Amino acid sequence: MPDAAVKLGLLDEINVALKLGYIPLETVVAGLEQRPPLTHVALTGRGAPPGLIAAANLVTEMTMVRHPFREQGVKAQAGIEY
Repeated sequence: MPDAAVKLGLLDEINVALKLGYIPLETVVAGLEQRPPLTHVALTGRGAPPGLIAAANLVTEMTMVRHPFREQGVKAQAGIEY
């Protein structure tokens, strides 16, 4: 049983892993269904599969509006952007 003391889980870039077939969608959805009532889980990455979107409480799609790499020629910072 998952630990109810954990209030936030982050599955960074899980959608990419799903897209590439590294982990089955059913495994991720089953894990989400087992979380304690007040535990939040944030899943990131582009291209969330429809089954994950259907299982989610909240879905957000972000698009870049402005970025200094494009507009000002700023170089990436190690540990931040790469």
